[in-house]
Amino acid sequence: MERGSGQAGVSIGHGHEHLRPTFEQALADLKDNVLRLGALVERAVERAARALVERDVDLADQVRWEDATVNELQRSINHEITSLIARQGPVARDVRELLALYHAAAELERMGDYATSIAKLAQQLASEPEEPIFRQIPEMERLCRSQLRAAMRALVDVSEEQARAVCAGDDELDALYKSVYESSIALMERSPDRARQATHMLFAAHHLERLGDRVTNIGEDVVFLVTGQIEDLNP
Repeated sequence: MERGSGQAGVSIGHGHEHLRPTFEQALADLKDNVLRLGALVERAVERAARALVERDVDLADQVRWEDATVNELQRSINHEITSLIARQGPVARDVRELLALYHAAAELERMGDYATSIAKLAQQLASEPEEPIFRQIPEMERLCRSQLRAAMRALVDVSEEQARAVCAGDDELDALYKSVYESSIALMERSPDRARQATHMLFAAHHLERLGDRVTNIGEDVVFLVTGQIEDLNP
């Protein structure tokens, strides 16, 4: 009877021989679903940031509504991983790969929450006197999505090299966040009546910076998957 060794197998149930999905096929399906989750989150981040820039309340509403889909898919992935472990009894690298997918799904769900928080800020900002969005915020949004796509590819390819590159890219995001912080302070000093707008933009940048940290966590999981070593790549 097959274990989680990645070999195809046949199970016997109630006296009837029947084929069951191979571990490899189940793993491939899981990866597809995690990629799908990543795509949903990337879309949410793009739309939330666009709602912020364009003061689009309806678009922000859509981002908030669609977060339920992200949450539902994450729960489905976790259920399938738990069930697969119980059915197949995987060992060694197979266990680490399943745990990496489990952790990635959790990180993606949290990223979806950050996108929702940015959408809420967009709605608040839209009700206030117009103030141009700091140019760094759209840059952070694009960088976050690029890093997210790279992390998903590193996870699916199980590539240590790609994962380390993702983690190294977080420094640029941190620098942009620091720049937004300075811009916010400058705006509040220059125009105290714009303090609310400055604060909303600072919080939006903070959510993007935290989102980048979650992407880095996925990269660290991939490194652990390949090497078996836990490393802090975002000190």
